[in-house]
Amino acid sequence: MKTILIIVPDGGMLFESAGIADILMQANRLHGGDVSQPRYKVSLATTQPHQVIHGQSGLNLFADHRLAELDPREARDTIIITGQGNNEQEGCAVVDWVRLAAPHTRRLVSICGGALLLAQTGLLDGLRATTHWRLLEKLQSRFPQVKVQEGPLYIQDGSVWTSGGVSTGFDLTLALVEEDYGFSLARTVAQDLVMYLHRPGGQMQFSRYQLYQTTGHGPISELLSWIPANLDADLSVEKLAQRVAMSPRNFTRVFTRETGSSPARYVAESRLCAARSQLEQTGETLEKIAAITGFGSSINLRRSFEKQLHLTPGEYRQRFHSRNMA
Repeated sequence: MKTILIIVPDGGMLFESAGIADILMQANRLHGGDVSQPRYKVSLATTQPHQVIHGQSGLNLFADHRLAELDPREARDTIIITGQGNNEQEGCAVVDWVRLAAPHTRRLVSICGGALLLAQTGLLDGLRATTHWRLLEKLQSRFPQVKVQEGPLYIQDGSVWTSGGVSTGFDLTLALVEEDYGFSLARTVAQDLVMYLHRPGGQMQFSRYQLYQTTGHGPISELLSWIPANLDADLSVEKLAQRVAMSPRNFTRVFTRETGSSPARYVAESRLCAARSQLEQTGETLEKIAAITGFGSSINLRRSFEKQLHLTPGEYRQRFHSRNMA
């Protein structure tokens, strides 16, 4: 039997920890062996002086333990951190405890913002990791030794697992079941809970697209506003440089310095963002979308989507289109 401790900082989304526990308990019920020998023993721990975990929804969970009362040197199979908490004091309490517990634990897991606490322990240094797409930049800037990966639902690097935002923890948990007890049990649990064992779409988080910006004022700032409105124009470096009266070489240097992105990358991401918006909110054909967003043809549009999002434009539209789409 594998012991799983889920650390639940106060003020988060409680369905993360509750959902993970439900998946593991379902594995206990469906494993097909002796019911007196469950596969997992799951417990919840809170950083609070009481045992009530307050969720941001206003609902509460009752924890099995206060984290401060647990011996970090006790042997455990897996520790899961489901968030970053409401304040620095709470975060530090988790970090200090996990740092002591790590040598006695087979596997460490973070869900969503929990990666920030796991990184603070130093245990993510040199490893690949991910977190919620809103926190990726924060994770990378605060912890440059971590190899932050943008996009995946979850990442395993050795004995450390990290996941993206919120429900990606469920995908990760099914992967833990598969690693622990095989494909058959994980598939049975997924089917029983009406979940994907492996989500379609290349296991990607789909962040709300955000383009690079500059805090300054001047020709580059004006250009950043002009490009999205003129995606079907010639947006080569030469033409863009000409528009702001710079040489191509100097323009590339200044643009990259002010935005953190090369001109070519900015243009490519602008076109991809616009195409995503069109697929979500309109019923235009792929050829029309390709034309107005500067891809030129539906073939180029498809290639970009498959390379960047691991989905075809049609699959993306099916998953994310507005129900009120004309």
